[in-house]
Amino acid sequence: MASWDIFCSVVDNYGDIGVTWRLARQLAAEHGQAVRLWVDEPQAFARICPRADPAAHVQCLDGVEVRAWGRPWAPVAAADVVIEAFACELPEAHRQAMRERKRPSLWLNLEYLSAEEWIGSCHALPSLQACGLSKYFFFPGFREPSGGLLREAGLLERRRRFQASVSEQDEFLASLGVRRKVGERLISLFAYENPALPGWLEQLRDARQPSLLLVPEGRVLADVADWLRVATLAVGDVHVRDALRVQVLPFMAQDDYDRLLWCCDLNAVRGEDSFVRAQWAGRPLLWHIYRQEEEAHLAKLEAFLELYCAGLPADLAENLRTFWLAWNAGGGLAGAWEGLERQLPEWRREAQRWADEQGMRPDLAARLVQFYADWL
Repeated sequence: MASWDIFCSVVDNYGDIGVTWRLARQLAAEHGQAVRLWVDEPQAFARICPRADPAAHVQCLDGVEVRAWGRPWAPVAAADVVIEAFACELPEAHRQAMRERKRPSLWLNLEYLSAEEWIGSCHALPSLQACGLSKYFFFPGFREPSGGLLREAGLLERRRRFQASVSEQDEFLASLGVRRKVGERLISLFAYENPALPGWLEQLRDARQPSLLLVPEGRVLADVADWLRVATLAVGDVHVRDALRVQVLPFMAQDDYDRLLWCCDLNAVRGEDSFVRAQWAGRPLLWHIYRQEEEAHLAKLEAFLELYCAGLPADLAENLRTFWLAWNAGGGLAGAWEGLERQLPEWRREAQRWADEQGMRPDLAARLVQFYADWL
């Protein structure tokens, strides 16, 4: 059994802590590793893990030792493997502790997920640092070579059983206060602020098939309230506009959010963690990518679309691409949804195929454990 330090600096959303918490849990539960997760914003962690005490400096949850990453840093012995998630800056004293071990720590920078081809030439490469240690860059990805995707053992089979049971889905939705009506399409919305949203909501409002839009607490809630022409929205609120019913859900623990994705016919997601989980749901998805300076995010979006659409029928690929690009450009949705809406059943089959194909690849946690074993 090896020891692992995972450092997470929460930037402005929950994706960073979401990824690192999933990884820490999996390393402990499936690989028997001793894991410390260092979090600089315990309040953010408590949002995705309601059992957590945001005031605790040290707590054990799901076999993981979760520690508050305090400033100034209180020196501790470094673990066998030290992961800086998404290029967060490790404390200088900890880098020194890594170097001074009898066998220096393996230092990994867990990079952001990307479908871009260039990551294959950079994945797992070392870079000698000023402190004398080499830092290895580990890129999660959808093709080889890469670090793969986070996926717990048995996840897809659990999803299949859940999706095959209407009673289990109804019971779960009822626990959130949701009652699905006959013939109603379920859509989840977890996104950044987006000027394209009103155009899509109008199309859902005017559609022939009714939709229930489930909106967990988050940044997009203000945009939804503006479109509904209400001052504020709170958990439990329900508003109806013709064929569209909107219901606000609480921010939920990760496992519950997975089940919500599994219930829905379409999932609008954002960032990285929910993006990957929506793919494992095997359902149509709409990705709101995190915007970067100089439009750098568009290259990542295009790279994923190229890969995801490669196996799709041409008309579905074209409609999907048009809608995703318009969604991320902040407008121009007129006509883009109608064609895609008609193809939702076909898209669902393709989404399941994509999940199955990605599910055949080794997962991120397993690759990290193997990388450490090979490094020794």
